[in-house]
Amino acid sequence: MKFGVFLMPQHPRSDDPVRRFRETVLLAQAARDAGFDCVAAGHHYLSPPYQSLQSVPLLSRLAADTGSMDLCLSVLLLALLNPVQVAEDLASLDIMSEGRLVFGVGIGYREIEYEGFGMKRQDRVPRMLEALELIKRLWTEEAVTHEGRFFQVHDATCTIRPVQKPFPPIWIAANADQAVVRTARMGLPWFINPHAALPTIERQWQRYKQALAEANQPMPSQRPIALELHIGDSREQAVETARPFLMEKYNAYAEWGQDKALPGEENFRVSFDELARDRFVLGTPDEAIEAIEERIRRLESNYIIFRLGWPGMDVARVRRVIELMGERVLPHFHGKYGRG
Repeated sequence: MKFGVFLMPQHPRSDDPVRRFRETVLLAQAARDAGFDCVAAGHHYLSPPYQSLQSVPLLSRLAADTGSMDLCLSVLLLALLNPVQVAEDLASLDIMSEGRLVFGVGIGYREIEYEGFGMKRQDRVPRMLEALELIKRLWTEEAVTHEGRFFQVHDATCTIRPVQKPFPPIWIAANADQAVVRTARMGLPWFINPHAALPTIERQWQRYKQALAEANQPMPSQRPIALELHIGDSREQAVETARPFLMEKYNAYAEWGQDKALPGEENFRVSFDELARDRFVLGTPDEAIEAIEERIRRLESNYIIFRLGWPGMDVARVRRVIELMGERVLPHFHGKYGRG
């Protein structure tokens, strides 16, 4: 089992960004000292009401403070980007971290980002797939010629290549059923989002396994999931502490259309109790252990990345949750399942 912390450099635009960056470094160090295996950072552009550091430079900076922890792009919106630049930037990060990069990949869902990068929504899947294939070739072949729908290179050699061979682990974030099936057919780990309710994810997990079998693909060794979690001395304390920050964050998701990117009739504009049900883990350390065990059982997860705080939350609160996880939760799983 591996456990990670999703760092939150995303904060209200009124906050001092330098102070918030320094706090992010402190939280990464605290996660390292608490026994976590990974730090992760997300990726968006043009994202009011928040400011946010970009994930690649942030993880590059944190490489020096995270010991042996994985550095997870969670996730890079590859459909927006040029694959040659991504190949060389991420190879550089893998080298600077001495082989600790995890390459999480997604297509995004926000029109303002597609417009800002001059692409059409209907092109996002083929652009991502073509870019990913070209990146893998640049990382593994001496001279690459590619004449694609979106990208072209001729006799191209990547300036720098990753430490990890043939390349860093690639996880695919997928919300829609067809995207989950496509990920399975590629034989890649499905990086399960924290937004859909557990019954939906469990149904999709069964379809993912079916699609793996249909494609004659083995079960990936890493089975990652992201999870919203906050713990305290009581469930009531954890809920009351997390409620205003989670509600604001999911209201922003609703404005951006995240709930419409999920399967079924998901709607984030509901009461907090309804939003939290089967979606968030809020309670005591013992209750957190029980909820995590349930996901291990129902989703066969073995790499869980927790988001323990949200935009605007005081750093001391987040740090205390990291410490409680290290004292009360992680030892249970490390003793039962071993370290990753």
